[in-house]
Amino acid sequence: MDMLVNIDVPDLARAEAFYTAAFGLRPGRRIGAEVLELLGAPVPIYLLQKAAGTSPVPGGTQVRSYQRHWCPVHLDIVVPDLDAALRQALTAGALQETPVQVARWGKLAMLADPYGNGFCLIEFIGRGYDEIAT
Repeated sequence: MDMLVNIDVPDLARAEAFYTAAFGLRPGRRIGAEVLELLGAPVPIYLLQKAAGTSPVPGGTQVRSYQRHWCPVHLDIVVPDLDAALRQALTAGALQETPVQVARWGKLAMLADPYGNGFCLIEFIGRGYDEIAT
């Protein structure tokens, strides 16, 4: 099985600038004027330009909002140095939502991109989640 990640954004050029600066990704293919493939992560990430107020599901009642929103699926980005990755993401325009949390398995920073999509930066310590797995 292969996997890829799609992220809806209202402004493709601004999103490209954010995701390349925040995570060191690089542009891949452009698919028409409204899709950009980003490379450099374990899976390809596709930025999909979608206007605010449009429905993600034909006939649906919910519409896209690029204010901070909750979603049951989000990205966890594993980094070797959380402090450096956090500085890089913040400089690129991410919003930090909580102080860095430290647990036996590692460190966690909760953030949002400029479009309201939540993500976490994780730096594993020791054996990572195996420190607490049963």
